[in-house]
Amino acid sequence: MTSKLKSIEYGKARVRVAKIERHEDRHEFREFTVAVRLAGPFENCYLTGDNSMVVPTDTMKNTVYAIAAQTSLAPAERYAIKLGQHFLDTHAHVTGVDMDIVEHRWDRLDPFTFEQGQSRRLAFVQMTRDGVAVQAGIDNLVVLKTTKSSFAGYLKDKYTTLKETSDRILGTSVRAVWNYDSTDLDFEATMASCRKIMIDVFTAHDSLAVQQTIYAMGDAVLQAHPQIGEIRITLPNKHYLPVNLEVLGLENKNEIFMPTDEPHGLIEACITR
Repeated sequence: MTSKLKSIEYGKARVRVAKIERHEDRHEFREFTVAVRLAGPFENCYLTGDNSMVVPTDTMKNTVYAIAAQTSLAPAERYAIKLGQHFLDTHAHVTGVDMDIVEHRWDRLDPFTFEQGQSRRLAFVQMTRDGVAVQAGIDNLVVLKTTKSSFAGYLKDKYTTLKETSDRILGTSVRAVWNYDSTDLDFEATMASCRKIMIDVFTAHDSLAVQQTIYAMGDAVLQAHPQIGEIRITLPNKHYLPVNLEVLGLENKNEIFMPTDEPHGLIEACITR
């Protein structure tokens, strides 16, 4: 038997970088966790230990900081494109660069003070010498509503114990990732718009199922932004279970719940044009 490499991948992950941009009347503050992976003729390093074509992962880490020092971190997509272009321009044998960026959100309290938010902004950029592909998204956007959510009419078998309900808590942590069909757009404004659209739809939607809510959220994003080709949304259904107060001699008027996220329902869908 002869073994052969099927695929290879290498890079630097979990590079933490933060930057202050100082203006007279305010500071801008951004914090990223960056992963970089290079594609190219690196097979000999795996097969024979020949490092002559290898860009050290420590160099990748240093480059993350160097490019951050020379350009704004905002928006994350533009920063990633400049980072990837550096590797393609500097190393002729590198054929592609993949970059994943998680932006840790900081909400402004005053011109120089910030509070860390729960949600995280995502950017995924794939660059080759033939072009650029950009994805963006949101993770850990925790939302909850106390009404306008029901779940009934589902299939039942001998192991079904869940009771139908016409009025329940719907809590979730939204993860949404979408593809851009172009890079000629305002990434910051589009991100803010998509975030608001999904929150607004989640809030207003009279949900008969989490699946229905996902589709409504994704459809609204696509309707508003023709530059987005498709969107994948994941909504883990974080449960709030009514507590049985009868054993305590009390009535639960649909007011007392036990929060639990393990196990939770995992609902996702990809909505496209």
